[in-house]
Amino acid sequence: MSETPTPETPGRRTVARHGALTSPHPFSQLLKILGIVIAVALVSGAGVAAYAAIDITSSFTQDAVELEGQESVPPDIGAIEGGVNLFLAGTDACEPQYAGYFGDRCTGADSEGELNDVNMLVHISDNPRRVTVISFPRDLMIPIPSCTLEDGSTTSPMSKQMLNTAYAYGGLGCVVKTVSQLTGLDIQYAAKVTWGGVIEITNAVGGVDVCLANGIKDPYTGIDWAAGTRNIQGIDALQFLRTRHGVGNGGDLGRISNQQQYMSRLARKLVSEEVLSNPATLYKLATTAVDNITPSQSLTNPVTLVQIALAVKNVPFDEIVFIQYPVLDDPADNDRVVPNTSAADALWTAIAANQPLELTGEVSQGEGVVVVEPTTPAEPTTPVEPAPEASATPGETSAPTETAAELPSSIAGQTAAQETCSNGNVKSR
Repeated sequence: MSETPTPETPGRRTVARHGALTSPHPFSQLLKILGIVIAVALVSGAGVAAYAAIDITSSFTQDAVELEGQESVPPDIGAIEGGVNLFLAGTDACEPQYAGYFGDRCTGADSEGELNDVNMLVHISDNPRRVTVISFPRDLMIPIPSCTLEDGSTTSPMSKQMLNTAYAYGGLGCVVKTVSQLTGLDIQYAAKVTWGGVIEITNAVGGVDVCLANGIKDPYTGIDWAAGTRNIQGIDALQFLRTRHGVGNGGDLGRISNQQQYMSRLARKLVSEEVLSNPATLYKLATTAVDNITPSQSLTNPVTLVQIALAVKNVPFDEIVFIQYPVLDDPADNDRVVPNTSAADALWTAIAANQPLELTGEVSQGEGVVVVEPTTPAEPTTPVEPAPEASATPGETSAPTETAAELPSSIAGQTAAQETCSNGNVKSR
């Protein structure tokens, strides 16, 4: 039986909490997790995709999407100045084989619609390589530009709409164009996955071991789990990711923190020897990913996938950072948010300079998780013998020391190096 991890003592620097938001559709939050699932699935499975390119990628190219208005992508990702940007969208399509899981959402009047309820931008920096995953709220009110549809027609631009409507207006290309306009970044690659894709990809890696500092009981999702470590996959993973009433203060911010735990632990598993050293698992992950992901045309080249894999292969966990795009309450509607442009500018500046990112504040939002002492071994390091002192050569200067960019406290997030456990609503007796 698993032991309940012991939380660390308080006193960590805090990340300021933005105003509480009303609850979106219960499945919209869980899809925020799929971004890292897709990213690492593509990355981890890339080597296998290269070995079996014809078998694996034939279906991957059939529905590939052209990204409107983006610069042409060079064949070598190392030639992309400023790093690589990969956009990941999660949509709420009601696929027949999975619709039974989702109740009213897939039987009501809105069952035919499809919204981009999850929007994540994965930035892979130039050398030294770092990975930053930025999640954009579905209720973010921003301009949506005119987009070109498959038949050549164009949509009308809108000055202020929810981000999660962009897919309905113009598909994946329109979502990418909208986020590119918001961030000022050129986005070279993109992919989309649905609810069913989340189920299949999670199953392909044998589930994820999550940590519960306290038990979770949530009648809305059917969860009634004791404290400890629990492997979740399939529908259990979906229910864990969507639970709001079962963690923290019962709000969306607690749920977001809970999901960040999942992302961090999933990232650890997918770069572990358990996955990377198992050809059968890699092959299954690669085939499942390509069967459940709709990519941009730029992401269909197996060589590109291999290059992305190599680019992130050795990124240390403390340089993999999960961030929520900074927002403010919308003055026109308390149920919506608008960009916090000053905080966002600080983030883009740090990313452009490829500085290490320093997150300020507590990891938890809405008391959804607690920080715990690491239960997994630290990444191996090679002892470095001190170099002998040497006299400086005239005209020679020492290499500058990297200065971390301290992000504003309004930017919330955590690194993959931090271990957290769900702060469930059933306290240990």
